[in-house]
Amino acid sequence: MNLIIVESPTKAKTLSRFLGSDFRIEATMGHIRDLPEKKIGIKTDKDFEPQYILIPGKKEITERLKKLAEKAKKVYLATDPDREGEAIAWHVSQIIGGVDEWKSRKKTKSSTHPLIHSSIPQRITFHEITKSAIDQALENPREIDMDLVDAQAARRILDRIVGYKLSPLLWFKIRRGLSAGRVQSVAVRLIVDREREIEKFVPVEYWEIFADLKKHLGGKLPEAPIFQAKLAKKNGQTCEIHRQDEARAVVEELNGAGYEIQGKEKKEVKRYPAPPFTTSTLQQTAAIRLGWPAKKTMQVAQSLYEKGLITYHRTDSTNIAKEAIFACRDFIKSNYGEPFLPSSPRFYKTKSKVAQEAHEAIRPTAVGQISNLKSQISNLDENKLYDLIWKRFVACQMAEAIFDETKVLVLATATANHYLLESLGKILKFAGWLSVYGKEEGDEEGEINLPPLAIGEELDLVKIEPLQKFTLPPARYTEASLIRALEERGIGRPSTYAPTISTIQERQYVEKMEGKFRPTSLGTTVNDFLVDYFAEIVDYAFTAHMEDDLDEIANGKKERVPVIREFYVPFNTKLISVSRVAERVKVETEVTEENCPKCGSPLVVRIGRFGKFLSCSKFPECRFTKAYLRQAGFACEKCGEPMVLRKSKKGKSFYGCSTWPKCDFATWRKPRGEKEGASA
Repeated sequence: MNLIIVESPTKAKTLSRFLGSDFRIEATMGHIRDLPEKKIGIKTDKDFEPQYILIPGKKEITERLKKLAEKAKKVYLATDPDREGEAIAWHVSQIIGGVDEWKSRKKTKSSTHPLIHSSIPQRITFHEITKSAIDQALENPREIDMDLVDAQAARRILDRIVGYKLSPLLWFKIRRGLSAGRVQSVAVRLIVDREREIEKFVPVEYWEIFADLKKHLGGKLPEAPIFQAKLAKKNGQTCEIHRQDEARAVVEELNGAGYEIQGKEKKEVKRYPAPPFTTSTLQQTAAIRLGWPAKKTMQVAQSLYEKGLITYHRTDSTNIAKEAIFACRDFIKSNYGEPFLPSSPRFYKTKSKVAQEAHEAIRPTAVGQISNLKSQISNLDENKLYDLIWKRFVACQMAEAIFDETKVLVLATATANHYLLESLGKILKFAGWLSVYGKEEGDEEGEINLPPLAIGEELDLVKIEPLQKFTLPPARYTEASLIRALEERGIGRPSTYAPTISTIQERQYVEKMEGKFRPTSLGTTVNDFLVDYFAEIVDYAFTAHMEDDLDEIANGKKERVPVIREFYVPFNTKLISVSRVAERVKVETEVTEENCPKCGSPLVVRIGRFGKFLSCSKFPECRFTKAYLRQAGFACEKCGEPMVLRKSKKGKSFYGCSTWPKCDFATWRKPRGEKEGASA
């Protein structure tokens, strides 16, 4: 009997479809060892040696693995092909091999230790759970990559040092129960900084002027089609209008002007497909298209991977295996036709800094077997995400979409001035990869048709439409834009985005409203304290540099201990200093218009373990509290009373009547015409 050890029962079940009775497949159910929960678990005076312990509830699993390993001819460690998977494989090898000390690793970083049985565990990896991939992995076993194990351990140790050293200081200086994190605190800073940009923003008024025009037919039928042109220049200079009186003067002149076609430019524009998904782009697209948080996207993707339907979903590579590319090209040729197939395959360059982790992009394992998926995809969420992945992959190997773009220049000659207006038309000439998505879904901008127009033709003015506008502040972060901002700055890695975003919400540092993040008063207070006293911890460049160091460890170019020491020594010195000099900080409370029914003092908004609540401002003298309900800004359709923002049992926001349970009206969305964002 050969023993294969994986992380999950689903993965074990999928592997069993491809392996015969000679193989026994067992799951660890995730990590089996970790740092202790109630103490730091790191010997900072002994090269930061981690004190790993068996995770509670894993004793039965490890005992079973030990017994099976003793009887097995060969033991294969088939955990996921990344740092976490490599670490799980190493921990398993320690336990079933009877070596349970971090310091027992050889200086050569070899994973082979004296075992209590004759079989030495061998590491196998595959980026898709298919028969060919598994067979190839079994034919090419290797030792555990201790560079990847070291990189995972370094990340875990650094995060533990920050969390366990800095959090108690926050308890002492701000409030008990707070926490800090190497990546989470930087994510909170991004949101706080953006909120302050919005608060400081001063809108600037500007005007855009549009003219509805049509060909001059001299009263002949049929009526000429109307097209729209936008004012661009006045007397050859870019026309900028910032006041209503300026706009009124221009409109008056344009109403009395004569119009003719001055120029016409026509060109063919090619639109190329996007690269296949990485973890980050999948999370961003699922957030935009499906409205999913990153955590849900990763959970559904994990299920699809373990069922053998997609390649490994934790990757920052856009590389695609040649076999998959040619299979996709065959599918395109058979189902769409030769014109939709580029003359040569499309290859995409990866931006990954970790060559050993340069996996494939996320793609379906069998692009042409859509009809056979019903038995394997068990729910609607899996179907939705698989559809996104399948379309993105097929599209990336298809011919580009081609548009005919026509730019028309209209000269408006008035008494004192002359104006230039522009109109842009766009018509789809060849759908190419847009065929996979469907015309409307793939080309969100849509087509703009212009009537046949020739240079020198006279035009009739139908109407002038001036529009007053104001410059807008920077947008608050959504899940998609926050992930993009973290990735652009090199903060964290794709596999850490989902837990980071979940953590900062669970800690009540930020809240999501209408799909956008806002900092809470607690989050702002903690952020400001860290910026004042631990600037490096929340510095974007410093955090990105630390991620690069972890990548260097994974590549074998840096050692774990010096990297940790370089961070720890100045950090610990600063910690001691701040604990002595920093004054206690008070979290600002938001005063409401309501008064306490017990003592008449104003009620304030406080943040507790389970979120916001209303409390008497005289606390602790008066201990009155009540639930906090944020006003939605519109009335109930059923009874006319104010609507408030509520949370479902699963934590999703919805709008409910403030008189519930008297009125049970509820809705997921605001009525059309209501402004975004709820007001307090």
